[in-house]
Amino acid sequence: MGKGDQAAPSFEMTWNSTSSSGYCSQEESDPELELYYTARTSLFPRRHFKTSVSAPEVLSQKEIAQKIKDYNSQIKSNLFMSLNKDGSYTGFIKVQLKLIRPVSVPASKKPSTVHDRRGSSRSQPVKRRTSFYLPKDASKHLHLSSRTPASEVIQALLRKFTVLDNPRKFALFQKTEKDGQVCSRKLSDEEEPLKLRLLSGPCEKTLSFVLKENETGEVNWDAFSMPELQNFLRILQREEEEHMRQIIQRYNRCRQKMQEELASHTPG
Repeated sequence: MGKGDQAAPSFEMTWNSTSSSGYCSQEESDPELELYYTARTSLFPRRHFKTSVSAPEVLSQKEIAQKIKDYNSQIKSNLFMSLNKDGSYTGFIKVQLKLIRPVSVPASKKPSTVHDRRGSSRSQPVKRRTSFYLPKDASKHLHLSSRTPASEVIQALLRKFTVLDNPRKFALFQKTEKDGQVCSRKLSDEEEPLKLRLLSGPCEKTLSFVLKENETGEVNWDAFSMPELQNFLRILQREEEEHMRQIIQRYNRCRQKMQEELASHTPG
């Protein structure tokens, strides 16, 4: 919790995804990719941004109790909030995972190989990572305390799936929607997501949480050698091609739906 000697919160998670394994699109770990992603997320120069985020509303114990009562009356599930004797409270938040790049997980200690299948007694452990693309738009419910900071929420999500990447590569964002306008803001490490959830109410359109890659500035490319930069260009081209492919697919789907709708209204 990062505050005094309070006990660390216990996280309970439920997986909301059509994927039974929790992962999709496996690929072998590439040291060049890992270095590139680290550069994109860990080697930014320090920048200071002025934000218009107001200080969180401070509620009295009586106001918190009333807020929790109102909150619980609005939900249609068992994901209630509970007030504790010490003034804190526990409840659930849902975090949507919107990760563009693969994450690193431990490779199998003793993977199946051609030599193994032929009955060879020699099988060396693989001392490298395996990369996975997490399912797009997957989400998780977390049970946590009002004193749990955003940094611990990120760490808990990574531990759940044995993700080996540095937690600093990721950031927790809050997404709000008002009058048709959607806004996104990165939470600081110390902000407490459950308090934001209580103040906004249970409506996901009013407030939702998203885990994304933590990219906030420009990379200091002078810190890399020529071969590394050439490898980065190759990886960047792959990212660009993948992004273009996704955009083309999205427009093709929209075009197909519009054509089907026009065909259904065409006189026979």
